[in-house]
Amino acid sequence: MSLHPRRRALRVRGWTAVWLAVAWALLWGNFAIGTLLVGLVVGLAVVAVLPMPAIDFHGRVHVGPLLYLVARFVADLTVASIQVAWQALNPRRTPRSAVLAVPLRSHSDLYLTLTAVLTSLVPGSVIVEAHRVSGTLYVHVLDVATSGGVEEARSHVLDLEARILRALGSDEELAEAGLVRSRREARRSEREVAP
Repeated sequence: MSLHPRRRALRVRGWTAVWLAVAWALLWGNFAIGTLLVGLVVGLAVVAVLPMPAIDFHGRVHVGPLLYLVARFVADLTVASIQVAWQALNPRRTPRSAVLAVPLRSHSDLYLTLTAVLTSLVPGSVIVEAHRVSGTLYVHVLDVATSGGVEEARSHVLDLEARILRALGSDEELAEAGLVRSRREARRSEREVAP
């Protein structure tokens, strides 16, 4: 049974205010009742004055693909940190940077935002612009050579989007993006297509 849209919005705003109160207490380094109450008042004021637009989420969390997404993100973070540190310590080599346009498969604001945030968190890549209407991310890559070339850097962002869709997207969203949930399903669909 789903809630009425207004009730759902109020519930989300309430939880947002609670999270803002916790953030307020963390910022002050004090979890006293007074600090939490002031944080809740500030949170309610922020939610009332600056309401966030609703984001449609039609999927659900898939634990296996989510764990794979997190593991690959940590691995990418580690490798990129080492590469950027090496570039900083190697004065002889000048990195060749580029800004790449990466059209995403999904046009959902949620997946566009998650892909942009996780891409920007990896050292050596920053989102310069996100074009919401076309679903395109413009990514600045610090060194195209260490990224494996332009197409490899573009493929890296698309692979990240695919992992996000597999972890959070519905089956319809995956089909719309031309993806399947797991490698096993991909092999099964390849066998069905092959004569």
